[in-house]
Amino acid sequence: MRYLHSLLFVLLTSAVLSGQSVHVNLSDSTRLSVASSIKAEDLQVYLSKLASDEFEGRETGTPGQHKAAAYIADFFRQNGIQLPKGQDNYFQEIAFLSERWTKIEMAINNKKMRHLWDYYAYPATNQSMDSIQINEVTFLGYGIESKGYNDYAGMDSTLRGKTILIFDGEPITKDSVSYITGTDSLSEWSTDWRQKLRTAKKYEVGQVLIIDRDFQSNLAQARKEILNTRLQMKRGEDPENNYANNVFVNAGLVKRLLPDSNMIKSVVGARDQINQSGKPVSMNFETDALLILNKRSREIISENVVGFVEGTDSLLKKDMVIVSGHYDHLGKRGENIYYGANDNGSGTSSVMEIAQAIAQAKAEGKGPRRSILFLLFAGEEKGLLGSKYYVTHPIYDLGDAVANVNIDMVGRTDRIYKDSAGIEHIYVIGADRLSSELHEINEDMNHRYAEIKLDYTYNEEDDPNRYYYRSDHYNFAEQNIPIIFYFNGTHEDYHRITDTVDKIEFDRLERVVKLAFHTVWQLANQDRRIVVDKIEEAK
Repeated sequence: MRYLHSLLFVLLTSAVLSGQSVHVNLSDSTRLSVASSIKAEDLQVYLSKLASDEFEGRETGTPGQHKAAAYIADFFRQNGIQLPKGQDNYFQEIAFLSERWTKIEMAINNKKMRHLWDYYAYPATNQSMDSIQINEVTFLGYGIESKGYNDYAGMDSTLRGKTILIFDGEPITKDSVSYITGTDSLSEWSTDWRQKLRTAKKYEVGQVLIIDRDFQSNLAQARKEILNTRLQMKRGEDPENNYANNVFVNAGLVKRLLPDSNMIKSVVGARDQINQSGKPVSMNFETDALLILNKRSREIISENVVGFVEGTDSLLKKDMVIVSGHYDHLGKRGENIYYGANDNGSGTSSVMEIAQAIAQAKAEGKGPRRSILFLLFAGEEKGLLGSKYYVTHPIYDLGDAVANVNIDMVGRTDRIYKDSAGIEHIYVIGADRLSSELHEINEDMNHRYAEIKLDYTYNEEDDPNRYYYRSDHYNFAEQNIPIIFYFNGTHEDYHRITDTVDKIEFDRLERVVKLAFHTVWQLANQDRRIVVDKIEEAK
């Protein structure tokens, strides 16, 4: 024994003198000591706060969600969890935008045209306006202002407040050469139609009617965007300052707008003349049209909550294990609060408790060798938006991520196991999709430390529920980062106001959190990163 102590002393001293790190945290005693701080009563405290009336269901962008974010950030601060690099707080701010038409109408000679049939208009590039009577239309070629070709030449202020009619694209010769580029490659006037709207705005044009020569094909994509009710991950385009209002129209609508056949012939002839000569042609037509564009815009600022524990190994700390869950839920509908205790106050509490355990271990000199990143996402209920934002705007290089351990809806017994007396289970999803080793590690950790029934029903490729694609881990899997998703299944309270704290089985939750912890701890401490051996399958 004395010899072993002497040998250990020599090894430790040699490591310190050589600048190498010392690793003493893989032992079972260390691991179990850290895990022992994960307690059901702590989880109950966190979840009782998150799923309380105070946070009003935590819907993304609401005061309740911001309060929840502040609560988590304060918890990180109190437990010594580090700020993410380059930041002075725990928040990754996200701008979400919701824009939709409340009323959109177009009538010609008192006949109502059909939106998404005869015409379409994007809320994002239009400002709201009340009823506009259009008595005259100015045909302005392609609506382009460039050095090689300029539809606005000599127009000055004559277009102020007017409605212009233009073709999409740009003028080209019979040999398909662009008058703007001088080659067979089209210019940005064809690839970015917003540039035409910006130019029209500069000339104070009132409305732009764009003849879409590929109307049916473009309409299909436009329909998806216009009718999408989900939040978009972006700030608004500020059309009031950037664009003239605009509508894309088909050939049938143009014929109604210019009912005289000679008018139609004039427009077609003008287009052909422009293409033959490369010189602009414009003309005015009388018409009788009415246009209404009323929309509702909401810009919502939300935030992911980000905490970090730096690894202790100088060679491995660049690597990191990501532990995640979403903290948002459905919010309020009238006076009803959708508390979201299981979905996903339970996963949020789990991440917080694992973070507390690991931060405490580091404070006691037993921290993990690799770094651990704790991510609590907003916007999951709106379409996995918080995690999508993180992978497109990562604070840390995604190439350094060893794996993502995601926890969403844990601590309850689902319908399938409801009548199975005393069987504690957890559904495990995705662990073998990218890395066989991750699956094996979780199996081993469960066998050694948790002894929970691991159910892989929802991990099957043909699972009709497709849960693999329905929580935040999927955005990491798309980046070929191995993931493991812990999930307890659905129940009668899913997405209802009855998803409350009293339904959570906290002893069961503690065991699941400890299993997740042991998997995280193994990933963060073993000598090498897990092997990613199924990249092609992920694609």
